[in-house]
Order: sequence, then structure tokens, then C-alpha cells
Amino acid sequence: MEGEKRSDMSLSRKRSFTFGAYGSVDRVTCGDETRPESVENSLQDGLESPSRDRKPSLSSSGNQKEAELFEIIAKLQGSRIDEQRCEFPLPLKSQLLTIGSDLPLILPSKLGGYWIDPPLEKLVDLSPTSSHLDPESYDLMERDGEAKIYHEFFRSRYHHSFTAVDPSLGPLVLSVCLEEEENRLRVILRMKECSLHGTFSVSIFPNMPSAVELAKMLCDKVTVLKFDVVSYLKAPDLITTFDEHRVSSNFKFGVLYQKDGQLTEEDILSNNEESEPFKDFLSILGETVQLHGFTGFRGGLDVCHGQTGSEAVFTSFRGREVMFHVATKLPYTDGDPQQLQRKRHIGNDIVALVYQDGQTPFLCDVIKSHFLHCFLVVRRVQREEEAGGVAYKVSVTAREDVPPFGPVIPDPPFFTDRSQLREFLLTKMINAEISCYKAEQFNRLELRTRSSLLESLRNELFTRSRCMMGDPSLVAVPASEGVRAASEGSGGFIENFKRAIRVRSHSFENLGVPRKISGNMSHKPKPEKDGESDKSSGLLSDDSATSELKDQASPQEET
Repeated sequence: MEGEKRSDMSLSRKRSFTFGAYGSVDRVTCGDETRPESVENSLQDGLESPSRDRKPSLSSSGNQKEAELFEIIAKLQGSRIDEQRCEFPLPLKSQLLTIGSDLPLILPSKLGGYWIDPPLEKLVDLSPTSSHLDPESYDLMERDGEAKIYHEFFRSRYHHSFTAVDPSLGPLVLSVCLEEEENRLRVILRMKECSLHGTFSVSIFPNMPSAVELAKMLCDKVTVLKFDVVSYLKAPDLITTFDEHRVSSNFKFGVLYQKDGQLTEEDILSNNEESEPFKDFLSILGETVQLHGFTGFRGGLDVCHGQTGSEAVFTSFRGREVMFHVATKLPYTDGDPQQLQRKRHIGNDIVALVYQDGQTPFLCDVIKSHFLHCFLVVRRVQREEEAGGVAYKVSVTAREDVPPFGPVIPDPPFFTDRSQLREFLLTKMINAEISCYKAEQFNRLELRTRSSLLESLRNELFTRSRCMMGDPSLVAVPASEGVRAASEGSGGFIENFKRAIRVRSHSFENLGVPRKISGNMSHKPKPEKDGESDKSSGLLSDDSATSELKDQASPQEET
């Protein structure tokens, strides 16, 4: 019955994708990308019939046409079950036959765009030797290796900062520190693209160099002729916040549970029951905690009203707090095949882990999201040669513009030691997220965020310094809402972008630049929601930047 109903449906909708928390795109198309002629004729007949037959009473043919019209409308507004249809890429069927019964953990997308490690051709003949790495060699990547130089070398010493606007490079912020014990100058030049850091021996200068000379020594493209001195007493706090805006000790990852035979997004997201092996695997990742009253990093989950479930998996790892968005623990919505309550969390993560309970491979692009760039797939297998017979097989896939990251997957890709598996997975996921930020989409947004924050920093330092010097044309300005102490700063990606837009608007107001106001929009501050207040940065996450974010950060606009 259900099969006949599906065969009769000539229209389907494309699957929605997740970007931010702003819903989805749902475009109506024909199942074979061409509109069937019969459907088009039915629509035309149904819509034109009232104008051609203007009779006071409806005939039987008119009733039939009207019934056909409503049937078509019902199909257009019908269930979204068929949105998630997927199929195995045809070119891979021959490869699956050569691999045999031990199917790979991941299959590439039919459209390409992903790399897989280990590659499929390597799985045909697995090496009998094992090259497991020592867990001590699992090094964590740093997102910005020089972000803390100012805090480490400048704030504890007497130093000066300067600002300027270069005709070609834009706003510049320069910091200079004299390290008398080493008889050298340490210099940091902050530009829109990056920050340049260098040290120079004082002996190479006949006289103490000017700020312009030091800036040109770091970047020969500097053409500005004069720097303005920063005299604002709290300038080190503002500069530290800017330098460390990408530094984060908090991470959030998605966890998907894939049962045997599940190939679609709707099937994977609709799982509610957790098998004992899956529960055991979650215990390897971290501790199951009660969300109500939870005081650690919550990764956007509600810890007050239970709107995002009652439990979650949390762990601390090498000084970093990690929250897992486990699909089976997020709220389930009856009648919603897409399970948007779950996808709005997992679809907004950058890295997700997939646990397979069976032999069904995971398709690289089955989860539609602008944010998800990397998947780690784990499958529990039985190995007779191992003590206990239980091992975990691991594979990784990421979008093609994501550079490779460590630690290296062992050969063969099996783990029998639980502690070693935990070390590997947590290190791999953290490094994966940091590596994903180098992808083209995120790199563009980060450059825009940095440019906005640097412009705001320069404007604020310049304005406040003029105020302290007693410039009568300026009045004292209140502290920026987007500036916090360095200890509170962190690297939440979207939150930093919102902060950049908000601080930039605030700086424009300080300089007397009016903002556009549409309609009768109220500018009263909105109370922060408990379930949405805590992202990975703890900076600003209110709704005032939502429209700017949607207009400026959407990959649909950029790509």
C-alpha cells in the first residue's frame, strides 16, 4: 500500500540543509528534475476550468477536475519522507564486490568533494602488521599559535601601542616592548589578514626607531607616515581580547547513531533506542551528565528548562571541556521525519562522530549542513585474534578543502584498548575542528570577522585616547558591550562573528555615524535565554546581530 502511494507521487522536495539556527530551504521540484507533462496539464486544466465553464451548477467533469486539483495540492504539501532518499554511487558497486563482506565504514559521495582516510583501495588488502602510535604522540593543534604572545610578553612589561589607518592595508594596531634584559625590541603588527610578530636587537639601530620604521620592518607594504599613540589605560584589555578572540578551550561535537541498513539522514536522526554497545561506546567518550543545573560548558544545550533533553555526554580532556550533542538524547518530534530539533544542534557542529551498529557504510554527504565539514566513523567489530574479541574500526572523511590533520590512523585501523581509543578520538576531533577552520568557507568568514574586530579595536583605542587627552570635540564613551576581560574570551566561531558586527555598530555610534533603523524596531535589550546563552565563546549571542549574520555570513551568498 505504501509502495503504491510512493510510486504515485510524481513530486518531491529537495532535502533541507542546516545553516545556523535559521531553518531550512525547501524547494519543490519534480522527482526526475523535469516536470511531468501530465501533472502540468492537470494543473492547467484545473486552474482554467472555472473561466471556461461558467455554469451555476458543477458538472461531474468539473467535480473530477476539482478533485484532481486538490489531489495535486495535497501532494505538494504532503509528507517529507521522500526528501531523504539516497542511493549507493554506481561506480562503487564493483569496488564493493572486490572488498567482500567486510564493507568499508565510509563511501564517497556520488558528486565527490570529500576525501576519505584510509582510502577505499587500501581496504582491499589490510596489512597484518600493526603500527599503533603511542598516545603521548597525540599532539593537539593550536588554532592560533601566536594569539597569546601579547599576554605573555607585553602585559607584564612596560610597552607602548599605536594605531593608524593605512591607505592600502586599512586599520593597523602596533605594540612595541623593550626587553632590556635581552637588549631587544619585541613588536606585533596587527593587520586585517594576520598579525606579524618579530624581535629586533637594539644594537642594529643607531637611534631608537619610530613606530613607522618598526612597522615597515615587519611589513614592507606599510605606507602610512604617522601612528597615533594609544594612551587609554585599559587598552591592554581591549588588545588582549582581540588577539585571543580565536582561542577556545571549549568544543562541541555531534554524535550520530547509525543502525544496520540505515542510509538516509531521516533514518539516522530518528533513532531513539540505544543499544548496549552504543552505550558502552558513549562511556568511552565521556560521562553522561544531567543537564538540569549543569555548570560546565554546555555547548548550547538548555540546562534550566529541559528543552534540549535531560541528559548529555560531557568530558574534560587536557584542559579542554567537550560537550557531545548525542542525537538519541536530543528531543524527538513525532511527525517530523527531518527531526529539526536534533539537526539544529548537530547540523551546526563542525565535526560529528558516527557510531555504526552493523555493516552499513556511511555516505559522506548524507547529512546536509553548511557547517559539518568532517565525520569520524567508528564501528565495533569482532576479531578472533584479539583478546576479548572486541575491537573498534575507525575511518575519517572531510570535505576536500579541509587539510589533513593528525594523529595518523593506525594500519590496520583497529583499536582494542579503550583508553587509547578515547585519546585518539578526542585528539582527532579537536584537531579536525581546528583544521576545518582553514577550509575556504570558514576562512572567508574568519577574515571578515577579524577585519570587523580590528576596525572596531582601532576606532575604540583612537577615540578613548583622544578623550583621555582632553579633546573637547569628543565626550567620554561607555564601555563597549562586546569587550570583556581576556580570561572570558574564547573562540566560538559564529559568536565571534556576531560580536564583530555588534562591536562595529557600537563603534560607529561612538564616532557619530548613524545606523539605519527599519520600521519601528525596538532597541531595548532582550533578556538572554537560558538554553541559548552559552556557546563556545561566552561573548555575545543575543538576537541583535541575527539579521547581519544572515546577510553577511551565509555560504549561499558567498558560494
